Amino acid sequence: MQQSVPKGAFIGLGQMGFPMARRLVNAGFDVTGYDGADPARQKFADHGGKVATSLAKAVEGAGFIITMLPNGQIVQSALFTDPANLTGILPGALLIEMSSSAPSETRELAERLPPSIRLIDAPVSGGVKRAVEGTLAIMAGGDDTDIDAASPLLLHMAARIFRCGPVGAGHAVKAINNFVSGAGVIAAVEAIRLADAFGVDTTTVTDVLNASSGKSNTTEMKMKQYMLSGTFDSGFAMGLMAKDIRTAATLSNDLGMDQPFLKHTVEVWEAAADSLGGSVDHTRLFEYLHGDKGAVSHVANKDDVEKK
Repeated sequence: MQQSVPKGAFIGLGQMGFPMARRLVNAGFDVTGYDGADPARQKFADHGGKVATSLAKAVEGAGFIITMLPNGQIVQSALFTDPANLTGILPGALLIEMSSSAPSETRELAERLPPSIRLIDAPVSGGVKRAVEGTLAIMAGGDDTDIDAASPLLLHMAARIFRCGPVGAGHAVKAINNFVSGAGVIAAVEAIRLADAFGVDTTTVTDVLNASSGKSNTTEMKMKQYMLSGTFDSGFAMGLMAKDIRTAATLSNDLGMDQPFLKHTVEVWEAAADSLGGSVDHTRLFEYLHGDKGAVSHVANKDDVEKK
């Protein structure tokens, strides 16, 4: 059992939260899980985790609380709807907000919390695979002393922790990162479409990109594995990508900036989410941008597509 960290609660046991919370339990931390969905709680219990039937019970006596929920508005709703949700938390407890939230929501959360609760934002990048492996990238915002206090927990979930600035900075950097990632997906899919139209084998052009200056996360980690293979199961939803890029666009607008490519990127992703549905895997942008359900004439047989 870890001795330097008090017991705590993990709120949100979904696709990302479950493997993250499980890593903490497997590392010996005293963590109680909670999720509003009965199946999520049951799954955590089935894998050796302690669960509570309410958020108030989960955080009772907690010295740290981790939230991993869809957005900052849901975080605030979960914490503040019932006054009992905060009364049992230990004075001086640390709230680690790891949800995919807007920086403005995080700053509002900081203002609403009682002075006895400290806050850092620590959103992640890397997807479900790296959550399982414990190799996520974490972008932390908050006081250095609070990030130091959270590090024994975070290092069991991440390969690297980046200190980005004050509270809200982590969520700002997360949104900026996903803008760059989303723009890279668009560029890579358009490139494959262009190569196919000219008659170039799409697996070959992907290899060329990965050996050249055109390499990106999409060409290296998504194109063959999830797009050309037709599996479309990377584990990150279309709607979440669109939401994160919209967060970056809102931040840009709030700062009085004119960034036309960011505006175009969010328009593409939001249109794709509207067309295909927000719950589909984000790699299905391949289908949306092809306009013909991804029919590409020079894709290798699925069994021949390299899976990394």
